[in-house]
Amino acid sequence: MTFKGKSVSVTEDLIRRRAEHNECEIFSLEEVSLHQQDIERIEHLDRWCKELRILYLQNNLIPRIENVGRLKKLEYLNLALNNIEVIENLEGCESLQKLDLTVNFVGRLSSVESLRHNIHLRELFLVGNPCTQFEGYRQFVVAALPQLKSLDRTEISRSERIQASQGLEEARRRVAEQEQEYLRRRAEEKEEENQELNENPKNPEEDEEQREREFWHTPCSFTPESRLEAYRHLEEKRRAKENKTIKQVQPGLSSASGNISSAQYRNALNKSRKVIAVVSSYSFEAFKY
Repeated sequence: MTFKGKSVSVTEDLIRRRAEHNECEIFSLEEVSLHQQDIERIEHLDRWCKELRILYLQNNLIPRIENVGRLKKLEYLNLALNNIEVIENLEGCESLQKLDLTVNFVGRLSSVESLRHNIHLRELFLVGNPCTQFEGYRQFVVAALPQLKSLDRTEISRSERIQASQGLEEARRRVAEQEQEYLRRRAEEKEEENQELNENPKNPEEDEEQREREFWHTPCSFTPESRLEAYRHLEEKRRAKENKTIKQVQPGLSSASGNISSAQYRNALNKSRKVIAVVSSYSFEAFKY
């Protein structure tokens, strides 16, 4: 599915604004919070902020883990509430101790084995991901990552580790079967969404109120695509309201400066994100926003 709209990038200005505690100096920055910025791609951080030890990127629209491999000192990476489907590109984070991927879309459970190279990894959070529904999920992760001390906020005992390691090959086989079935369903979901988009293009003559009602009340799967679509929809409405307000105040003005506060827009976007609650009944007390 293709979505229109300008993606939000990680810029030097954004990082400097979030580095006030470090006198806006980014090259010596050890901790930065870029949560809830509508970021759609991780970039530049591994070149500009090589001293980072703590990186908060939760509650964005990031579909892929990338461009962090040169953060050799990174100890804690929070990517909760994003659109990530695969665990990858973290081998270079040799100091990584804690990784939070709570409520993403990780369905390739086998990709967790890429974390074997992160020998200092002690805590991993995968609560709310599709892979946690696989039979043998915990056994597989515990056996595949012997360096872990805690999985999903539950401590791994010595006896659990021994038992899990003894059945690793069988667990790996079961996981592979379930993973293939999950990926098959995901491919079907994408195909159905593309087909629906082609068969039901937006009608500009349709009543706006009716379009809005249909958008929010038409059942759909909770996927990276549907989450991004909700964001795009809200962004489109914000811009339309912005332009309408400007025309009323200054008729004939073609460039939009914006009269809708960022706080109002953020509040609307947060309402759409409440759909996340349906994917997990777990407590998210581990989040640090």
